[in-house]
Amino acid sequence: MPFVNIQILKGHSQTRKDEISRRVTDAISEVAELPKDAIWVVFEDVAEGDWFVGGKVASKPKLP
Repeated sequence: MPFVNIQILKGHSQTRKDEISRRVTDAISEVAELPKDAIWVVFEDVAEGDWFVGGKVASKPKLP
């Protein structure tokens, strides 16, 4: 059973996470020829101050 762990900055909506999960699940199901219910997707929300890019604290995502 594939297990996908997605770490993402806090602030993304549930709607956005639902869509990401759906697309990841669809892709793995298609490529690995597995049923969708065999694929697990978990999101970990990371606080802004705990995420660094290029040695600098990442900024909050600009969300619609």
